[in-house]
Amino acid sequence: MPTTAIPAEAEAKILVAGTGPAGLIAALSFAGAGFAVTLVGPEPNIEDGRTTALMNPALETLDRIGVLTALSDQSAPLKIMRIVDATERLIRSTPATFHAGDIGEERFGLNIPNKVLVATLAQAVAANTSIDWKKTLVESWNPGSDEAVARLADGSEVSGKLVVAADGRMSPARQAAGISVSSHPFPQAALVLNFGHTLDHNFTSTEFHTQTGPFTQVPLPGGRRSSLVCVVRPETASELAALDDDALSLHIERRMQSMLGRVAVEPKRQIYPLSTSTPKRFARNRVALVGEAAHVFPPIGAQGLNLGIRDIVDLVDVSSKNRSDPGSDKAMITYDLRRRPDIVARTSAVNLLNRSLLSNMLPAQIARSATLELLGRFAPLRAFFMREGLHPGSGFSALGSALREQIQR
Repeated sequence: MPTTAIPAEAEAKILVAGTGPAGLIAALSFAGAGFAVTLVGPEPNIEDGRTTALMNPALETLDRIGVLTALSDQSAPLKIMRIVDATERLIRSTPATFHAGDIGEERFGLNIPNKVLVATLAQAVAANTSIDWKKTLVESWNPGSDEAVARLADGSEVSGKLVVAADGRMSPARQAAGISVSSHPFPQAALVLNFGHTLDHNFTSTEFHTQTGPFTQVPLPGGRRSSLVCVVRPETASELAALDDDALSLHIERRMQSMLGRVAVEPKRQIYPLSTSTPKRFARNRVALVGEAAHVFPPIGAQGLNLGIRDIVDLVDVSSKNRSDPGSDKAMITYDLRRRPDIVARTSAVNLLNRSLLSNMLPAQIARSATLELLGRFAPLRAFFMREGLHPGSGFSALGSALREQIQR
């Protein structure tokens, strides 16, 4: 892993709270931009059995901070993504299939095991001399007018001009900054596990839309292993998790219509309740929110950490343009305004789709089905959504270029 010494011109210290993927990426990104960084948080959990699908723009960020090469060999490329309407309702659409090659990409991204991602990031942080890692918890925050101060559980204090709150959906740093949150629980839980199968996945991810939420298979390295996120009612998630291996394997195989042949589940099933959460602001009182401190929504369309990495990219850019005081009111307002459209749009779209799956109202079902039908049948619309999914704004840019070419002919 590359190491970087603290440059003499580093004008301000950055405090990063949280040692999940977002916090580790934030620390490495700020260090790479020439800031001295204090990272606060314990050694991360490297036993998480989940995976994270990161799209190409997020992978570019991982490449810039020097970890992509180490991750690539232990990840599975996502070359095809498919949506199947499995709601069994009166109004249903045909499957929509998205090929990365249709928009000139070799892949949409990589599906990375969380334990590999976190371990690789933590190793890079430990090797980076621009990052002072305090492996403890923050006991209290005092975001003052000139700098923010964190009192740590070991009795020491650290301070900085900017706090990067990557400390999760219950973010103590966000609370200390006085940022209120609008939250809503869903009557859903996600059962997460990995499984083997007898047919090759061909680097294809399939998202089945059901009445209780998405049932999503994502390829793992090796060709015949995949990860699964099964969104159902909380009581159903508990019932499924309690099944023996053979019974659960058969259930998954049937839900997937045997498209990957025989299924064999692996150990370590995990259950996560689902909710949505959006702060009223994304920065205030020297505290800028990234990752789940800034947005929480159901696992649909591989948005979570991809959106969090865009938070980090924008925050580093804003901070680099305000080097003497990256936590100033001006910088906080700029960051809030820059992130608001992307976060609100993505959160609203995911929540709307999730609610349309749960809704028994015919208009909602018709609207969802009609959209999927158009995506399945109309190639230019599919290309638009693929580009927007990778690079926000690029779909509109490509559409504008196509219209200009038509006008000039």
